[in-house]
Amino acid sequence: MSDKVKVIISNDQKVAKIPTGVRMLVRRCCTAVLVNEKFKGPAEISVRFVDDDEIQRLNREYRQVDSSTDVLSFPLGIDGVYDINNDTGAQVLGDIVISIPHAIAQAEKYGHSFQREIAFLTVHSMLHLLGYDHENGGLESVRMREKEEEALTQLGLKRNESYYMGDE
Repeated sequence: MSDKVKVIISNDQKVAKIPTGVRMLVRRCCTAVLVNEKFKGPAEISVRFVDDDEIQRLNREYRQVDSSTDVLSFPLGIDGVYDINNDTGAQVLGDIVISIPHAIAQAEKYGHSFQREIAFLTVHSMLHLLGYDHENGGLESVRMREKEEEALTQLGLKRNESYYMGDE
């Protein structure tokens, strides 16, 4: 079991009301990934809910991609070494930014709940904070997908058949 996990969640969008229980779900997702990865020591993660304009601004500023996206990950660690919050002693893993309009649209597109989509985006982004990458495809992408499904299944959010994209 991973030590204390602090997840700081801020809702910086007014597009949609965040349903009750979503903040707890995000915390459970972060913890599940850390437990599965056998992460040692206390950890701190920041999660922001934003609108499409804000995620597009961040994507443009940090990735030079001028479009909105579903989620951005800003890892603070390099090769498993993280900054330490001097007040708490926690390792600061980084920031997760989720576009609520994208999450709503993708949940509809894939035929599952908004909660399932938020959980997927959180787990996916947590793996990025821990150094996983899927940009180049191949084995790393497959390993990341397997780890996502493992965490989501543990949380009772197993992928439904309509979610398969045909690339597996």
